[in-house]
Amino acid sequence: MKSGIDSDGSSSLFPVHVLRDYALIGDGERGAVIGPRGDVVWMCAPRWESPAVFSSLVGGSGVFAVTPVNPRYVWGGHYDDGTLIWNSRWVTTDGIVECREALAMPGDPAMAVLMRHIRLISGTAPVRILLQPRPGFGRNGVDFFRSNDGVWSGASGAGMRLRISGMGQANVIDGMLRQDIQLGPGGEHHLVLELSSKPLPSRPPRPADLWAATAQAWAASVPAMDATVAPDDARQAYAVLRGMTSSTGAMVAAATLGLPERAKAKRNYDYRYAWIRDQCFAGQAAGAGAATDLLDSAVHFVSERLLADGINLKPAYTVTGGKVPDEHTLDLPGYPGGTDTVGNRVNKQFQLDSFGEALLLFATAARHDHLDTVHWLAVEQAVAAIEAKWDVPDAGIWELGNERWTHSRLSCVAGLKAIARYAPATHAAALDQLAGLILTHTQSTCTHPSGRWPRSPADDRIDAALLLPAIRGALPARDPRSLATAEAVRKELLDDGYVYRYRHGPGPLAHSEGAFLLCGFNLALTEHQQGNTVEAVRLFERNRSACGSPGLFTEEYDIEQRQLRGNFPQAFVHAALLETAHRLAQPRAP
Repeated sequence: MKSGIDSDGSSSLFPVHVLRDYALIGDGERGAVIGPRGDVVWMCAPRWESPAVFSSLVGGSGVFAVTPVNPRYVWGGHYDDGTLIWNSRWVTTDGIVECREALAMPGDPAMAVLMRHIRLISGTAPVRILLQPRPGFGRNGVDFFRSNDGVWSGASGAGMRLRISGMGQANVIDGMLRQDIQLGPGGEHHLVLELSSKPLPSRPPRPADLWAATAQAWAASVPAMDATVAPDDARQAYAVLRGMTSSTGAMVAAATLGLPERAKAKRNYDYRYAWIRDQCFAGQAAGAGAATDLLDSAVHFVSERLLADGINLKPAYTVTGGKVPDEHTLDLPGYPGGTDTVGNRVNKQFQLDSFGEALLLFATAARHDHLDTVHWLAVEQAVAAIEAKWDVPDAGIWELGNERWTHSRLSCVAGLKAIARYAPATHAAALDQLAGLILTHTQSTCTHPSGRWPRSPADDRIDAALLLPAIRGALPARDPRSLATAEAVRKELLDDGYVYRYRHGPGPLAHSEGAFLLCGFNLALTEHQQGNTVEAVRLFERNRSACGSPGLFTEEYDIEQRQLRGNFPQAFVHAALLETAHRLAQPRAP
């Protein structure tokens, strides 16, 4: 019998989709991307930076699918409120069936537990279950054996142990487990897949216990967000950030690798690591209202890295605080328009603004009285690094060639001013003095003839990152340079409510890359700060609509094709949405 599955684990039944069709489930330690046909197209285990067990998203192999047998169906789905518990829904010509999917919470760093709960809603809608894990980005197979109680177990040469409950009637076809089920009215069926780098428990867990613990963990993790302009979206954004934050406190920048920022451009990276800047963005967003666990997680991870590395702080780390692997390829086709690059070249970079963002994060924590003595030691490390290196060329927020980027220096000014408000009086004056020194030097070397900020002394173009210094308090929102910079962004980088980072050349903005959603939310914050409430809300609504059907955002949005571009989902965009939803609900600061 043909299964429709090739021997390498890929499937003509599950072709790759545009990114807006995919959902993410996560437990903080890893995530799984689920396609509209009920196929897990991406999952690394046991941790975010581990090799993938299911990698068809980038042309690899591995299958775990729950999909209607009837080929005529339409797809939909939704998240349980304030969670990453996803509900796939298929309406066929004969009935309606749903599959509730989640990674068990709280997450275990060494073991992933993926749960799938199939429910017949109406009519008849038989489904097919397929399972063929391929650890090591498809390099390693799994030999299954079935116990007397119908539970299948297996192991791979990469040290991965696996067990699947709920496929007791499955057959093995070309190394793949396959089982068709037909539920009666109101019927349901549970699947529990365990993937572990340590010995598995003697017995599989009970699905009811897993679901109850997971729902309880999400309820305890995500605040109500009633004091925002968009409570539902703010809760969902917070849930995404929570689902991408490990028990170490580290938050990965994205769950995936190799997804192109522009079709056919081959500009794509591996973002399964914790960027200090992104972590600080998320922490500040999580602390824009009441203090939250995500704020504390960010402070914990960033302070640990500063205390360990000080002036040699790296821009990014693995979630355990280790070195990000250097770039290499996997010999896979990659996502269409992308490549199969693993690892990241960020190790070779110095990013000055990370120190300024760290101080802004610590100031947010101090405002909530969440900054302990050990964190103040990390503050001292960040200040010492800025004092020593504020005039050293760096890669900047966009990780480009080394320049004396205006944004990097002004980020340090903002951080120093912010933390000075909470420092002992004997130290506050020194912090303000250093901030004043950097600001004076920057304005003497980096002021455009029009009165706005340029990108650097050597590059007089406008850059949307230059909105951030006024947002963060490096200088007042009504300062002539702040006003001129915002006006230049509106004139040169704003298109139909979306904002681009900077101009790459004389052609149309969209010919070089997509609109940058982080910048769109930042312009909304700028408009709010300057008292332009209607325009602030318009920009917020425009940019929060640039998501896929599940409500997830990538880094960029292709305005012309209305498509998501870049790795998925992008944490700092969700952080920007969360912070903007908070700020727009608050009175404008004088």
